[in-house]
Amino acid sequence: MSSNTAPSSSAGAGSADSAATRRSKRPKYSRFTQQELPACKPILTPKWVISAFMLVAIVFIPIGVATLFASRDVVEIVDRYETECIPASSRSDKVKYIQTPGNKPCNRTLTVKKHMKHPIYVYYQLDNFYQNHRRYVKSRSDKQLKDPNSASTVTDCKPEDKTANGAPIVPCGLIAWSLFNDTYSFSRNQSEPLPVNKKGISWKSDREHKFGKKVFPTNFQNSALRGGASLNESIPLSEQEDLIVWMRTAALPTFRKLYGKIEVDLQQNDVIHVTLENNYNTYSFSGKKKLVLSTTSWLGGRNDFLGIAYLTVGGLCFFLAMAFTIVYLVKPRQLGDPSYLSWNRNPGGH
Repeated sequence: MSSNTAPSSSAGAGSADSAATRRSKRPKYSRFTQQELPACKPILTPKWVISAFMLVAIVFIPIGVATLFASRDVVEIVDRYETECIPASSRSDKVKYIQTPGNKPCNRTLTVKKHMKHPIYVYYQLDNFYQNHRRYVKSRSDKQLKDPNSASTVTDCKPEDKTANGAPIVPCGLIAWSLFNDTYSFSRNQSEPLPVNKKGISWKSDREHKFGKKVFPTNFQNSALRGGASLNESIPLSEQEDLIVWMRTAALPTFRKLYGKIEVDLQQNDVIHVTLENNYNTYSFSGKKKLVLSTTSWLGGRNDFLGIAYLTVGGLCFFLAMAFTIVYLVKPRQLGDPSYLSWNRNPGGH
C-alpha cells in the first residue's frame, strides 16, 4: 500500500504546483480589461437626430455669418506688376532684362477705394514659387543661424555652402541665397511720404531662439551666381527681419510674406504712388509678383473660405433636420416596430 500512495501524493503536489503557476500567469483582474465598465449606448431616435442636426445648424450658421462679415471688412489693394514693370521693348526676353546689372525702377499708382485703418500691412506675394520643395527646404543650417561658433556647419547647404576659396557662407543654403530683393517706397498724393516700419514683422520666437544675436552675415552673395538681396554684415541675424520672414518657408506655391507696416490711416480716394525696384527674377519659372496692402480684422487677413465652410456645414445640417422632420411627421414609425423586420414583411422568406 505504501508503494502505491507515494506516487499518488507526488502527482497531487505536481498538479497543485501547475495550478499555482497558471494562476500566477493570469493578468491582474480589472473591470477595464474584462470590459465590465458601465457604457453609454444611446438610441438614436428621430427626435435625437433631428435635435443634433438642428443644434449644429444653430451654432455653425451664426459663426459662418460673423466670420464672413469679418473677412469682408478687410480692405485689400492688390497690384500685379511683374510684367508692367518691364519696358515694352524688353518684354520679348524678360529673363535677359532682369539679369542685366543695374537698377530697374518702376512707378505704380494705387487708389484707395475704402478707408483703411492703420496698421496697414504691406505684403509681397509670389505665385508658382515652390518653397516647399524637398531640396530647397533642407538647404539651410539651423545650428549655424543661432550659434556663432558653428559658422562652418554647412553640410546641408550645398550648393551655397562655401565660397570658391573654401570659406563658409553665413547664412548658407538656397533659402537664404534666394532672399527676396524687390523694394518698395510709398507716398500719398505725390507729396506726403508714407514710411514703412520694418520692425516687428517676424515671429518673436524666431528672433529670440532661431537666429543668434552674435551671428553676423559673412561671405553672403559672394559666389559667382547672385541669388537675391544682400545683408548688412554689421547687423546680427536676429535683427535682419526680412531674412527671418523669408526663411520661414511657405507650404503652398502661392504665398504672401510681410514686408512692413504703414502706421497711418489711408482715406478713401487717396492716391498712393509706389516707387519699386524690380529686381527679383520670377521670369525664369513663370512666376508672378504682386504688391498687397491690407488691413486686418479680429479674424486676421481676408479669408472667405472659413466663413463659407461654416455656412455650408450649418446649411447642410439645417436641410437634413428639416428633411428628417418632414419624413418623421408624414410617415412616423414606432421605435423598435417589429413590422419592419424582414421576416415579418415577407412571410414566405426564411
